[in-house]
Amino acid sequence: MPIPVYAFTGFLEAGKTKFIQETLEDERFNDGTRTLVVLMEEGEEELDLSTYPHKCVYVKTVDDLDDLTTEQLASWLAEHHAKRVVAELNGMRLAMDFYNKMPEDWQIAQELMFCDARTILQYNANLRNLVVDKLQGCEMVAFNRMERSMDVMPYHKLVRGISRRADIIYEYADGSTQYDDIQDPLPFDLNAPVVEIKDEDYALFYRDITEEPKKYDGKTVRFKAQVARLRREKDGMFAPGRFVMTCCEADITFMAIPCKWAACDSFPAKSWVTVEAKVAAQFHSLYKGVGPILTGISVTPADAPAQEVATFY
Repeated sequence: MPIPVYAFTGFLEAGKTKFIQETLEDERFNDGTRTLVVLMEEGEEELDLSTYPHKCVYVKTVDDLDDLTTEQLASWLAEHHAKRVVAELNGMRLAMDFYNKMPEDWQIAQELMFCDARTILQYNANLRNLVVDKLQGCEMVAFNRMERSMDVMPYHKLVRGISRRADIIYEYADGSTQYDDIQDPLPFDLNAPVVEIKDEDYALFYRDITEEPKKYDGKTVRFKAQVARLRREKDGMFAPGRFVMTCCEADITFMAIPCKWAACDSFPAKSWVTVEAKVAAQFHSLYKGVGPILTGISVTPADAPAQEVATFY
């Protein structure tokens, strides 16, 4: 049976430990289920186990993530007969550094990110790869220590530049909270007969269509892309896409959408084309699940865009 893992990410003093403390004090969560807590960061606050309604929480501290092994995690779970895991991740490490060490039967049930509103924009300016890493996987972002005088838009844009699906909550110093309800209209018209994607909007388009493929099911799209070959299903299919920079030059990835086109071999790899195609939400190995699959209506040669590497900004 899978072991659910509740992961809490964010930088030092971002409020992770406080939230874990409050969660484990809540009888709706701490219902007697034996819980292993793995702490990978040492801040000013410490967990107070004496306040928990059930004495079934077992804490293990990781001094150096590089020394942690999959076998060690499995042995901790078995030692305490735990049925779930709460993990406080180290903000200066990538989340995958821990996820890659998890036993096979451990599965991420929820990932939440916590940010100190006074410092997160500085972290984003100086350590953007670490900020992006945490935003990409989280379901909710909490900005705490907010003041009423603060403009929420920079924080909203920080999250939405990476994720459209994560919920955003602002926690104010006076104890009140506010959910982010700012609407971000897409820069293209999904109701148009042909959804035209401008060169500068490809990154946003790719993220949106892969996050919500069913929203595009049956629609016709037109965009400029480079030709790439699929490793499998090579006959009659190719993968038009673009290189996208998520956070920095070291984090540039080719993001493509499988497309059925009988004459795809007539276009050299890496050449630029304009693709007009109908979208279907289907299973494909590229996504390891359901994602957008294109059926070409027309594929024609095109000039490279002014900015060949797409960005979210």
